[in-house]
Amino acid sequence: MWRKGKNEIFTAGVDIGSRSTKATVIDQRNKILADALVDTDVIPSRSGKLALEKALTKARLDRSELKCVVATGYGRVQADFADKTITEISCHAHGAHAIDNRIRTIIDIGGQDSKVIKVDEAGRVVDFAMNDRCAAGTGKFLEVMARAMKLELDEFAKLFFKSGEPCNISSVCTVFAESEIISLMAEGRSRENIIAGLHLAVAKRVANMTLRLGVEQKVGFTGGVANNNGMVRALEQELDTKFCKLKYNSQLIGALGAAILARGGDE
Repeated sequence: MWRKGKNEIFTAGVDIGSRSTKATVIDQRNKILADALVDTDVIPSRSGKLALEKALTKARLDRSELKCVVATGYGRVQADFADKTITEISCHAHGAHAIDNRIRTIIDIGGQDSKVIKVDEAGRVVDFAMNDRCAAGTGKFLEVMARAMKLELDEFAKLFFKSGEPCNISSVCTVFAESEIISLMAEGRSRENIIAGLHLAVAKRVANMTLRLGVEQKVGFTGGVANNNGMVRALEQELDTKFCKLKYNSQLIGALGAAILARGGDE
């Protein structure tokens, strides 16, 4: 267990996403002291406070010992407990760079949007592209499809690897795609092949956005969907690349970046 030293500086980042809320506490050397993850409440600020409290309890720190708290994510505008708010684009950039400073392209797929971010050698954002107007290409799309097939998300992701002949999913609209998979099941197509087709449909959409922006190696995959190994494989296949292995939970990268930016400096 870590011990507090004299003149230590502690900061925290809280990433309030559409599906989950994450908090990370670090010291001035970017050492991760504690983190927490909770479901996002109907009142986002309440989730942010809860995640922060849980992380502080794990770190054995009081709120008064934090130099600064930065909130990010879709619910950041309601984070009245934070000292500052910063966009998730900058936070994911700095978080991924802190974990692996070789990364130059970041793909972030969350619950309600997907983003591609290009960064320089210092982790600063050079350019980005974002899909926030359609559920296709997001975690929500996969969640709706899993529910339509009466599967838990973990099982849904694992079945990707059991496919022998992925179905071609032509619809990119969530509503139409749900109707399409119901028709495919009625035709007797296997769950494994339908699920593989759904993953590849999302991967194609995100890959097209990535290729339009331009891929700079190395590539990091962040956000909650990055914990879906089926989506990792599908995206690597579409982009003909291998993602860097991040030595931290991909879902917490935005919170880590927020904690780093809480010390100040160039976003």
